Amino acid sequence: MARRRKGRDISGWVIVDKPAGPGSTAVVNKVRWAFDARKAGHAGTLDPGATGLLAIALGEATKTIPYVTDALKAYRFTIRLGQATNTDDAEGEVIAESPLRPADATIAAALPAFTGDIMQVPPRFSAVKIDGERAYALARDDEDFEIVARPLHVDSLDLVGRPDTDHAALEMICGKGGYVRSIARDLGGMLGCHAHVTELRRLWSGPFDTEGALDWTTLESLARTPDLDRYLRPLEEGLADLPALPCTAEAAMRLRNGNPAMVLSAEDVEYGDTAWAISRGRAVAIGIYRAGELHPMRVLVQD
Repeated sequence: MARRRKGRDISGWVIVDKPAGPGSTAVVNKVRWAFDARKAGHAGTLDPGATGLLAIALGEATKTIPYVTDALKAYRFTIRLGQATNTDDAEGEVIAESPLRPADATIAAALPAFTGDIMQVPPRFSAVKIDGERAYALARDDEDFEIVARPLHVDSLDLVGRPDTDHAALEMICGKGGYVRSIARDLGGMLGCHAHVTELRRLWSGPFDTEGALDWTTLESLARTPDLDRYLRPLEEGLADLPALPCTAEAAMRLRNGNPAMVLSAEDVEYGDTAWAISRGRAVAIGIYRAGELHPMRVLVQD
């Protein structure tokens, strides 16, 4: 018989304003310990050197992670022109240099090539798996390998500042699986001057932004105290981008047992759409809407 994990049965979202330094997994573990939560996960990795929004799900909210992970995300980042590094950020070794410094207009003119539906090759120092091995592990061992390009949707990419001739600040809104470091690398290649990321901050992700987020100092000072619970947001916030369909208590019982049930329709839902049922203010299940019924895919059991 499997041992039951210790901790509280709490469900909801914790939005952390991650500082530079800890990795995403370390932040998740810290939050789980601080809330004494039984289960936790995050919706989208941030590199250790990156800052900003990291959405962490506790308990039943972990079942809603895919709907936040798949949503659009916004980043503000600074690139260093004239240098390429082996990690595509400031943590790596400089492997190429150029005296060329493109003008603002030249940079702006290159950005449309990186918007829309594009193909992107992830950085060699990334968590992408190559024949079962992480790319960063192979790169550290100087292994010879290739990473296949992957599709990425970039909603927008704009030049928003030029601190000096060596640096440019950009903002990007993109879909799931985007690597800002790859954007910097490839933009530098297109401009003929090389480039890498020096600063990166996630501004928002799906329904969440950093307003009112839990900062690292507060997390540490309130850990394992009742006051920390005020930073726990309802599970339902992670479903804000999906249609919410009211249902009766009887229908909620059927859905929680894994059976289709009648729900009230809404203007923004069509046959075959993914939606979620709500009863007495709580999410009941996520499923597929078909002719007045919700067919559950994920049942949500909240205390």
